[in-house]
Amino acid sequence: MVTFGANEIVHFTFLERFKSEIKSSVVEEEAYMEKKTTTGLVYECVRCGAKVPVEELELRGGGIKCIVCGYKVLKKIRPPVVKRVSSK
Repeated sequence: MVTFGANEIVHFTFLERFKSEIKSSVVEEEAYMEKKTTTGLVYECVRCGAKVPVEELELRGGGIKCIVCGYKVLKKIRPPVVKRVSSK
């Protein structure tokens, strides 16, 4: 049996609420992104997994930051097309 103090319970419930808010905002963002078709470059947030198109970043001032959670680490999503280069 694990016992928590009042401070640990408050901290635990805050973390759970934060996680649920992030998950719901990611779901909303994914639904928004499915409606909006982008042909350009798309980044993915490392923390919450939201897809962030370059057009959104440019509209928000050009800073590299997730539009859902505000995290500043994004990774570039590679297109599914494989480039073939001939070697001679």
